Amino acid sequence: MNDDRPGAAPNYTTAALTMMAINLIWVFGLLWAIFGFVPVLLVALALHHGIDRLSARRNAG
Repeated sequence: MNDDRPGAAPNYTTAALTMMAINLIWVFGLLWAIFGFVPVLLVALALHHGIDRLSARRNAG
């Protein structure tokens, strides 16, 4: 019988955050090219508000 246990899972946090930033940049660039700068600002403000709400909810609990 094999008693080898799997090792710890690799930490992909940096890779995930890097890809999220790259995707956010191209999505903002696409929105800017199609609709202009104002919708990009509105999306950025909505994301900021959502992140603040998640942070407040996480700190409250």
